[in-house]
Amino acid sequence: MKGILFAFVAGACITLQGVANARISQDMGTWQAAAVTQLTGFIIALIILLFVRDGSRQGFRKVNPLYLIGGALGAPIIFSEVTAIQNIGVTLTISALLIAQLFLTFLIDSNGWFGVLKKRMSLPQFIGIGMMIAGVVIMKL
Repeated sequence: MKGILFAFVAGACITLQGVANARISQDMGTWQAAAVTQLTGFIIALIILLFVRDGSRQGFRKVNPLYLIGGALGAPIIFSEVTAIQNIGVTLTISALLIAQLFLTFLIDSNGWFGVLKKRMSLPQFIGIGMMIAGVVIMKL
C-alpha cells in the first residue's frame, strides 16, 4: 500500500511540475525553466538528505557509474514535457507520458535490464498497454 501511495504522490508531483514548468517557460524560456527546476530540486533533496541521512557515502562506490548520471535525464524530461504541454495540452501530454513510461518499464521488466528481476509478460499486460493507447487516441479525437 505504501508503494501505491508514493506512486500517486509522484504522479501528482510530475503533473504539477510539468504545468508549473510550462508556465515558467513562457516567462523565461524552456531551458531556463529546466535549469531552475533542476536547481531547486537539488537544493530540496540536499536539505532532506542532511536531515534523513538514510544511506552511506561508501554506497556511491558500489553504484554503476552509468546509473549515477541518471539525474541528467531531468533536463530532456523537463524540456520535452514543457514543449508537449505547450503543443498538445496537459491531459494529452501526461497520458502520452504515462504510455511511454509503461512501455519502457514493460521492456525493462521483460528483459531484466538494469538488474531488475526479469518478469514474463503475457496477454493481459499487452491488452492493458493497448487499452491505454486506445484511450489516448479517443481523447485526441
